Amino acid sequence: CSGGRLMETRATRVGLWAWATLIFLFLWIPIAIMALYAFNSSNIQSWPIPGFTTKWFSEAWNDEEVRDALWLSFRAGLLAALVALVLGSLAAFGLARTRFFGRDAVSFIFVLPIALPGIITGLALNSFFVIWGVSFSLWTIVIGHATFCVVVVYNNVLARLRRTSGSFFEASADLGATGFQTFRYVTFPVVRTAIVAGALLAFALSWDEIVVTYFTAGAQNTLPLLLFGFIRQGQNLPIVNAIALVVIVVSAIPVWIAQRLTSGSSGSG
Repeated sequence: CSGGRLMETRATRVGLWAWATLIFLFLWIPIAIMALYAFNSSNIQSWPIPGFTTKWFSEAWNDEEVRDALWLSFRAGLLAALVALVLGSLAAFGLARTRFFGRDAVSFIFVLPIALPGIITGLALNSFFVIWGVSFSLWTIVIGHATFCVVVVYNNVLARLRRTSGSFFEASADLGATGFQTFRYVTFPVVRTAIVAGALLAFALSWDEIVVTYFTAGAQNTLPLLLFGFIRQGQNLPIVNAIALVVIVVSAIPVWIAQRLTSGSSGSG
């Protein structure tokens, strides 16, 4: 009986490893191929690659339209992350330590935008801006991105607060600390890595968002829309590959830092 259980456990472990490997390959092989073609010396994506070059990166950087799109997307991502940091943190603080009727419904409303398809969020925001006569600008993009970026910060901070014993805050109050002192010396040290990690993830999520951007950018040429236009034209695929590789690297850096911050932090901060 024990031998059968051992074999079952070993078979389960092998099956899980095989399944995880297939998922990993499914996710990363297309990215690896795209990265390889970013260095293709020819503007035709054929195999085998005739040679390797880095000229497409310089051509992309020397294109003023690409630089403007990069700068606009960076500003939108940074501002959306800042908005999400403030609203998500405040919401987490408010819901973590209070009990009231409808608390779960409020929490569900905060989490819902990340579950909705981007096209639904984009269409809803587009209709709202058109009805109220709001001109499309950087701020409409920021508002659109903040709707789902708030969820990332909220979940991070809320999870950290729930893992932290309430006795820390009660002890601070018993010792005569004010609300501000409790936040400064107890609450903030506990959640600061979660806040920073949430903001970094929010920036990474906003940086390459295309669907919501499409409906909230108007005539502005953000990076995702620029890449989409290049792909439709079919004449700048090497430049698209080069830009996409840079976008992946820029997105991966905050995600990696956020992962290190959260994995290296305990519930006590």
